[in-house]
Amino acid sequence: MYETKPWLKFYGDIPEHIDYPRVTMYEALMRTAAEHPEDIAYDFFDYTATYRRFTAEIDRCADALASLGLKKGDRITISMPTCPQAIICFYAVNKLGAVASMIHPLSPPKEIEFYLNTAKSRFAMTLDAFYGRFKEVEDKTSLMTLILCRIPDYLPWVKKIGFNLTKGRKIPKVPDDKLVVWWNNLMKRDCPKVPKAEMDTDDMAVILYSGGTTGVPKGIMLSNMNFISEGMQVSIWGSLGGGSSILAILPLFHGFGLGVCVNAAFMGGGKSILVPQFTPEIVADLVRKKRPNFVVGVPTLFEALSSNPVFMKADLSCLMATFSGADTLPRPVKERFERVVKERGGNVQLLEGYGLTEAVTAIMATPIGQYREGSVGIPFPDMWAKIVQLGTDEEAPLGEEGEICISGPAVMLGYLDQAGETAQTLRTHADGRIWLHTGDVGTMDADGFFYFKLRQKRMIKSSGMNVYPAQVEDILYKHPDVLRACIIGIPDEKQVQRVKGFVVLKDPSKAGPGMEEALIAHCQEHLIRWSCPREIEFRDNLPCTLVGKVAFNALEQEEVAKLRAAGKYCGQ
Repeated sequence: MYETKPWLKFYGDIPEHIDYPRVTMYEALMRTAAEHPEDIAYDFFDYTATYRRFTAEIDRCADALASLGLKKGDRITISMPTCPQAIICFYAVNKLGAVASMIHPLSPPKEIEFYLNTAKSRFAMTLDAFYGRFKEVEDKTSLMTLILCRIPDYLPWVKKIGFNLTKGRKIPKVPDDKLVVWWNNLMKRDCPKVPKAEMDTDDMAVILYSGGTTGVPKGIMLSNMNFISEGMQVSIWGSLGGGSSILAILPLFHGFGLGVCVNAAFMGGGKSILVPQFTPEIVADLVRKKRPNFVVGVPTLFEALSSNPVFMKADLSCLMATFSGADTLPRPVKERFERVVKERGGNVQLLEGYGLTEAVTAIMATPIGQYREGSVGIPFPDMWAKIVQLGTDEEAPLGEEGEICISGPAVMLGYLDQAGETAQTLRTHADGRIWLHTGDVGTMDADGFFYFKLRQKRMIKSSGMNVYPAQVEDILYKHPDVLRACIIGIPDEKQVQRVKGFVVLKDPSKAGPGMEEALIAHCQEHLIRWSCPREIEFRDNLPCTLVGKVAFNALEQEEVAKLRAAGKYCGQ
């Protein structure tokens, strides 16, 4: 049934196949620059660069990095917010045939040590504010050169002065250190011109990392073709071409931020509006001032924007499309956001997409104008997807739950130095294709629309029955008093796991035993008994991951710690 790609009838003007250039990311960007030399490539708080200027900055950076000794096959760890220095360096590294290992700029020293050693990086790049964290682990790694940047490097004069008088004053002074090379000095160097390295389109170009919330993060090896294909798919799907703009809210260490908000814009000739720090206030102000055509993010972003006073007063007629990914989008969040946009002159649906870092990021999305409740959409051009029966390679009957598997040019090369993990995840099926087993449970309908249910690891086993947290959360979100919700399983001697809910109420004063009973009764009206929470704890807020998803793992760890303290936990 999957050979026919039933979803193709919903493509409209989108092609079934795309002609991907068999080049490097740097070469693909240079092709875009040749077509759009005077279009704006990026905007950083009013500092803008055309594609002509952007590529000149990349070439200058590549020359400077080569003068430091960075060469083909080397790895450099980039630990930066979404800012010009980071994206210039990213493509310059690619020109030299080196590999960019992307990590969060707020990583603590122990994590930095892990990432540097995992990637075998001799070079790293970060902000001056985080110099101390890298210095602390210098002797435990192979680090030889640390490039330091300052946020004001690319700010207009007025904003530069403002930064230095406020946040800049709190940054400790960096001492003289032979390890350190300053970005501004590096970019002013008179260096020999270096040619682009001989690098194949299928060579590893980037290392991203799995979340690591339940164990040690895995390095995900991604090729030039992975990024080029995913970027072109997104660009064509959303018409993200010359003259259009996207708000780059999500961070560069995350495939969503790097692959969609930055690289996809550059593959199509669009403008990326760089956002180095996320707060609802900053994003709302940028939407008002910069009038982007596309906003993509996680559900918590759209939830926050819907109640932000600046956003609620902005002219939103600029919006052409908005997409939510990385977590399940609750229906009330979708409806609130769409209502605000409509009231402010816009007319867009908040649509869902699906992806994972093992395929750069988004590889399917809901076609504009084709919303189906609960669906994450249909695969992009040249991507294949199917549902297999759990624990097998066998296709599941239409509509039956199973594991989501994907195949196509965006699928990773594998996990860094983990052949066993790679073999479990990338499997050759009977059709001869290599399929990525995502570990996610979902279904597909007769039209080829996919429905994400949950990550397999998040399934709760209660009294021998499967409980799907996302399903319970969806019911809680439908209660008029619930603002946010999270369901976890707690170790239990009798039930193996007991279902517990964490809820943030719209009116915190309503919290109490009566509300707890009401919410449990609400769940019992809509769910089979074993799926209903046995207890609900009210919180002022819920912990979130670095990209804004609810960190259910943190709540699970809290509950295990309580059981341990009471002498009731006998797990590993």
